[in-house]
Amino acid sequence: MSEAQTEKKDLGQAILKEIIPPPEEEAHKKSFWKSISIPALAILTGLLIGALMIAATSSTVWAAFGESIWRGFGTAFKEIGTAYQALFTGALGDPVRIVRALGSGDAKEIRSALNPFLESLVQSTPYIFTGLAVAVGFRSGLFNIGVEGQLFIGAAAATYVGYSITGLPAFIHMPLALLAGALGGAFWAFIPGYLKAKTGGHEVINTIMMNWIAFRLTEWLLSGPMSRPGSGGMPLSPLIQKSAEIPQFFQAPIRFHLGFIIALAVAWLIHWLLFKTTWGLNLRTVGTNPRAAKYAGLSTTKSIITAMLISGALAGTAGAVQILAVNRSMALGLSSGYGFDSIALALIGNNTPLGVILASLLFGTLRNGATRMMVVSAIPIDIVDVIQAIILMFVAAPAIIRAIYHLKKPKKEETTIFVSGWGGK
Repeated sequence: MSEAQTEKKDLGQAILKEIIPPPEEEAHKKSFWKSISIPALAILTGLLIGALMIAATSSTVWAAFGESIWRGFGTAFKEIGTAYQALFTGALGDPVRIVRALGSGDAKEIRSALNPFLESLVQSTPYIFTGLAVAVGFRSGLFNIGVEGQLFIGAAAATYVGYSITGLPAFIHMPLALLAGALGGAFWAFIPGYLKAKTGGHEVINTIMMNWIAFRLTEWLLSGPMSRPGSGGMPLSPLIQKSAEIPQFFQAPIRFHLGFIIALAVAWLIHWLLFKTTWGLNLRTVGTNPRAAKYAGLSTTKSIITAMLISGALAGTAGAVQILAVNRSMALGLSSGYGFDSIALALIGNNTPLGVILASLLFGTLRNGATRMMVVSAIPIDIVDVIQAIILMFVAAPAIIRAIYHLKKPKKEETTIFVSGWGGK
């Protein structure tokens, strides 16, 4: 490297230090309240609007308003209370029943009382992986909208390794199947990542197309090469070997498993990589200002490909964990939109691992409790989807929340995503 190039690189790095402070300084400058205020108020507002929708869609409430306005309001509050009580007890458990079970000392009764809470953790596990996948992309200036397809490919790879390889001990077979899922998702994300880095092909378009290819490919695999014998043509894979299963901690019907602990460990690892290493600082620098990063001598091509590989690996791991820990075989109904919901999770969590975990717990809780809410109060389960959409809308438009609650606008908005046009690098 010539002397002029060295001076240029040193100058660029000095500029970057002014533009982007080190992780420690950044953490001290940004208070905890400022980090969570918008998402927390967005969640509160979403629940309040959801309450209004519950009251507005209830025929009982309208009938009560026909009698008197006070009876109408009383019935509305009662309907809202019943619906949200069913939602949260279905997701977290009935506190009275939990206390009674703990007092009885009956292990079976305790497990049964805690099952709603544990099931919410099960529902949250794939959300954590997929939310991290999108967050890593956002931090790197990439919009990986192909997490759903990467999840399917990772699940297919883990399923094949899980049922086709026999004779391995569990401490080898299970990690091997998990690794296969991560590699499958990473490979599927590498293709749009490489196209983005080398040709400027927009990752949003390419990952959407890769989603559809993944859906049709797994459908063909499950109906052909990976079809379960005797399934009658149903798109269903064979059961994985016992040695490939991620262990569950309790007997059925409780499904809480080791995958949740793995998800938390992976979230900590991603936090360490992004915010505690030079590599993570470089990756976030490219995502925040690729032109300045390029001037500082950082390789945007390498950063784009690396970020997509990590993002895809996380998405593939989500599919693998769902197969190895919960489903034990693969079918077309593997995911109920985890990959698409992950975009909301990353935004609500401010693209931080801790924020993604908290947002995932919220979404997992809402998803788990929605069924009981529908059964107890006859409220459509779609109300929960509407609440999630409203929360996302307010997080994506923080000016609305600031206007509603009269919050001061921050002096300097943080920029975490750099959006380039078609062909831009």
